[in-house]
Amino acid sequence: MADLVAEVRKIPPVTRFLLGSSLGVTLAARLNIVSPYNLVFLKEHVTRQLEVGTSVILAVAVNQQDTFLTLLQLWRLHTSMFLGSMQFDYIFELAMLYRNSNSLETMYYQGRSSDYAWQLVFACLAIILVNRPLGSWSHNRPLLHALTYLSCALAPPGAQSSIMGLLTLPVAYVPYAMLGMDLLASGMDVAAQSVSGLVVGHLWWWLIWGANTGAGGMERGPLADYARAPRWLRNWFGEREGARGSSGAGYHVVPPRRQQMSARGTGHNWGAGRRLGDS
Repeated sequence: MADLVAEVRKIPPVTRFLLGSSLGVTLAARLNIVSPYNLVFLKEHVTRQLEVGTSVILAVAVNQQDTFLTLLQLWRLHTSMFLGSMQFDYIFELAMLYRNSNSLETMYYQGRSSDYAWQLVFACLAIILVNRPLGSWSHNRPLLHALTYLSCALAPPGAQSSIMGLLTLPVAYVPYAMLGMDLLASGMDVAAQSVSGLVVGHLWWWLIWGANTGAGGMERGPLADYARAPRWLRNWFGEREGARGSSGAGYHVVPPRRQQMSARGTGHNWGAGRRLGDS
């Protein structure tokens, strides 16, 4: 048990939270501990507080059955993001969530998980807004596609990735391959939700990181200055003021000249030497 806890602690904090939320919400629904109806996003339940306004106080004052809890079901904003598939392919969803989030947090957000968490909150809100015209009640697939798109957009040129260990292709094509799989396996409705995740992922990359930012870069997008976590969140993660992690974001490019010099070895220079008998 101690070994399992130690392995879990090795997972970066934001990724650990995402995995824990996904397992907790999905297993609770799968085991019928909580009805899936109470976990999905339903606009009329989430925004009822805003629509009722001051009538909430009046309702409580006259001891009606509605309470603050039933009027304001904000937990659906969270649970709808992590309610995974009720089928066997949930294992694939969980593996992709871990791989993409762990890659982002340990490489591109190394040492600044607070920035990653801060940006992720706004990405989730954007997913909910983009999915309103679609009437989506679960946002798990859009979140997975948004993380996949961002991690692939920041990957070094020429990098390759495999899908389910069966198909290996350039990392730039992975988001679209996953979209095709969703279309074939689940139809147009799920594919439309996946497209919404790709849109949010693209906006995340373009607005925060910048269109010309690749592997080894830092955020230089139009909204990069607003993507920094507030001080209270950095303190909550235990990060120092101004900590920016590794400047290489996990990748270090060595110039060709330096590669040639390092290839010659680092031993002592013994000189050209002389033949025996030479003066």
